[in-house]
Amino acid sequence: MSRWKVLPAELDPRVRQLVVRLRRLKDHSGLSVRQLAARTEYSPKSWERYLGARSLPPAAAVEALARIAGDDPVRLLALREVAAEAWTTVRDPEPDPELDPGPEILLAEAPPGPPGRRYLRIALVAGSVTLVLAVSSAVLVTVRIMDGGNSGSRTARSSTAPLAASASESAYACRVQRVDGRWYAGNSRTQQENLAVGNAGPDVAEAQCLLRRAGISPGGIDGMFGPLTEHAVKQFQKRAGLVVDGMVGPHTWKALRG
Repeated sequence: MSRWKVLPAELDPRVRQLVVRLRRLKDHSGLSVRQLAARTEYSPKSWERYLGARSLPPAAAVEALARIAGDDPVRLLALREVAAEAWTTVRDPEPDPELDPGPEILLAEAPPGPPGRRYLRIALVAGSVTLVLAVSSAVLVTVRIMDGGNSGSRTARSSTAPLAASASESAYACRVQRVDGRWYAGNSRTQQENLAVGNAGPDVAEAQCLLRRAGISPGGIDGMFGPLTEHAVKQFQKRAGLVVDGMVGPHTWKALRG
């Protein structure tokens, strides 16, 4: 696994989420930056900028990395669109002198019109993507919570140890069960999903519940991966003898599920 340079603390969470995901996919592919460049249209220097959060990767580069690593390009492209909104509003992008058109392509592809309308169009597209992701997460929460409630009655070997969440912690609840030697909290059954600051949804709520089960408070069970959850993850990783990076990956999931 690459030894990545720590991302700036002031980096927008939407951009951080995209870069962290790209870094993990690059590690998963087992390719060096030069090998990655050889399999795409983008040079090693371009990939260093993308993976270092110094340049917004074009959609074609994001899709190429997703396919090389065997990941779903649709989801990654959605993250890229959300990150693009943050990039055009809070960052001064570093231009790629080679093939990277950067975020300016968003303006070049927009129909002619006053500048105000162009930015409004970009904001509407990014907002639509965010809304779709939020609705999808809500549907998944409902299905998985119902599935978690039913699995307890069907599995003879499961033992229940409920942890009640307070009313102020949103709709997520911790229904901790031990099934086939692993802990589950009723929000997600993933063992591979990569989570970091800026992520949100049932996978994050699942990790928060399991952290609480392990005796480490992540703050509220709100499904939002913020500084409190990151601090709790680091505490758990240190106690479990894992690499302390504050991100939940396969090794941390394995330890949490126990």
